[in-house]
Amino acid sequence: MAVSDSMQAVRITRHGGPEVLELTEVAVPAPQAGEVLVRVGAVALNNTDLWTREGAYGRPDDPKALSGWRGPIDFPRIQGADVAGQVVAVGPGVTEDLVGRRVVVDPAIYDTDGSDANPVGLMGSERDGGYAEYVTASAKRVHDVTESPLTDEQLATLPTAYGTALGMIERGRLRKGETALVSGASGGVGVALVQIARARGARVLAISSAPKIDAVREAGAHEVIDRAGDIAEQIRAAAPEGVDVALDVVAGELVSEGLPLLREGGRWVIAGALGGYDVTFDVRRLYLHNAQVIGSAMHTPTHFDLLMDLARRGEVQPVIAATFPLDQAAQAQEELSRRGHVGKIVMRP
Repeated sequence: MAVSDSMQAVRITRHGGPEVLELTEVAVPAPQAGEVLVRVGAVALNNTDLWTREGAYGRPDDPKALSGWRGPIDFPRIQGADVAGQVVAVGPGVTEDLVGRRVVVDPAIYDTDGSDANPVGLMGSERDGGYAEYVTASAKRVHDVTESPLTDEQLATLPTAYGTALGMIERGRLRKGETALVSGASGGVGVALVQIARARGARVLAISSAPKIDAVREAGAHEVIDRAGDIAEQIRAAAPEGVDVALDVVAGELVSEGLPLLREGGRWVIAGALGGYDVTFDVRRLYLHNAQVIGSAMHTPTHFDLLMDLARRGEVQPVIAATFPLDQAAQAQEELSRRGHVGKIVMRP
């Protein structure tokens, strides 16, 4: 397939506000041994794009330090973890059969080759990502979804948001018939949690703001709790028997208020800190009830394989909130940071 020598890409050369996103012309990367070159059909935005750009992750020794997800960012960096597109070239040692196939890229950089490996890096953060016309990826990390009924925009929403959601649901061992509580339910991960938990046969209670309640219910929530009211009281009323698994991207005060609402042996799974990272809770509510607090960062290769099976069968229907062209990356990120939308924001190069 014909590939030009240069491409448009959006890079950051330092941490800062949306103004540090630069549209530039760069060479199309050449796929190395074991890699493929993907023409980007769509790239989805995530909170991690904002936090990486801002350097908001801190470091274990200095929570206030400017840092990427896993330490200092190697500038310049092309952002964008979530890519759906078409394989247009392969590097040495990769079968030509992949050329022309529609694919989704698993953006995780793993610590080992095993199926239960942990993500220790991310495309768009620890290596260049999909805010560009082309991106390279390991052939082992591209998943053929040619048969999927989903559009490129819908497929691009899956890796980080749905991957994170599926990782939380798997680590929380959510089973059919259990009651799940989803916080931040109108965001990208939140909608994914609602949809996948519902598809699992769980009863889904979702926390959202009033203007988004209908949209969250449409995504599959059985009951929606208004964030502006007394959250604990509303959860008690909706689930008098208690919650089996909390799927939480908010943290903050919700953890201290919510832990006593878990059933015996309940699991509180945390994958974000939109409500604050400094958390206090009554530890007696943890050990006396055999509860668990579980941290969950993204997904394993096994989780991602499960997700791609869902994608091929069209068993999840990602919600697209807005689509932007690549040269409006700054506007797209500002739209994301305002949190006025339901679902995912995507860009089309």
